[in-house]
Amino acid sequence: MPGKKYCTGLYKDTARQEAVIFMERILIIAEAGVNHNGDIQAAAAGADAVKFQTFKTENLVCRNAQKAAYQMETTNAGESQFDMLKKLELTPPMHKELISHCKKKSIMFLSTPFDVDSLHYLIDTGLAVIKIPSGEITNYPLLREAAKSGRRIILSSGMSTIEEVREAVAVLKKNGSTDITVLHCNTEYPTPFRDVNLKAMGTIKEEIGVSVGYSDHTPGIEAAVAAAALGAEIIEKHFTLDRNMEGPDHKASLEPDELAEMVKAVRHIEQALGDGEKKASESEKKNMAIARKSIVAGCDIKAGDKFTEDNLTAKRPGTGLSPMLWNQVIGQTAKRDFAADEMIEL
Repeated sequence: MPGKKYCTGLYKDTARQEAVIFMERILIIAEAGVNHNGDIQAAAAGADAVKFQTFKTENLVCRNAQKAAYQMETTNAGESQFDMLKKLELTPPMHKELISHCKKKSIMFLSTPFDVDSLHYLIDTGLAVIKIPSGEITNYPLLREAAKSGRRIILSSGMSTIEEVREAVAVLKKNGSTDITVLHCNTEYPTPFRDVNLKAMGTIKEEIGVSVGYSDHTPGIEAAVAAAALGAEIIEKHFTLDRNMEGPDHKASLEPDELAEMVKAVRHIEQALGDGEKKASESEKKNMAIARKSIVAGCDIKAGDKFTEDNLTAKRPGTGLSPMLWNQVIGQTAKRDFAADEMIEL
């Protein structure tokens, strides 16, 4: 399994270190995003972290900015992107309640800042991990300030070329970041499977030399589970309480029971990856004698007869001489009589 140890601390503040959780496994983030619809009740279905979005609409988008096509399909087509997002802002009291609730449930609270003011607000709450969204990968001031915070950085890379990812990582490192994970991502909601390109995750790891993960916007759980098998150290997946709710991201999200299935599948894959050493597992060792074969007499053999290709064969069980010793046995002399099917002894 991925060997990186994640200290999934809720808070960097030393006065609140009781919230730190250590794990050596894939970090699964349930992305609530803006699916709260202004209501902060949510269930994370076994994920390690739940992530929201923190922004000031006035700092994020111009008042005349158009919606994306998928947003037009899933929200009121007559309202602007500004008006849509304004309804989805999390207030400071909401943040406090979410953080408190996550602490009680022993789940990591994360939120993505979309502007520098929101970044500083999250840092002031004591957040130990900063998640930078795909759309901000070219936002130099935000990258710079995030790096200067000294927090662990998770950087999504949707819509990006490898050179843009390289440049963003360079900005982060230049300004002090030492712990960076880049999430491969596609920002179409939902993402067509033909556009997922999971192999790019390996390219990012090899060419840029950072830890990698995957932020999934496809329908279902297959792509996320495949990413785990390909070495993702972080899996992020949108979830919602009901895909029929109004909002831009609900249609591309998992409902709680589906998210629980994804978590279960990722954990199974994580175990299945193993340590890479080819060896017999403890669970299968008991089957070796039953499934393997031994060198046995193919017919009655008299003492003094030579062992030949004609009077020897290999049959189960594998409790005698291994057939891999065949050439060493052929030509030797039987020291006693052997009945057909009797295991050969030298």
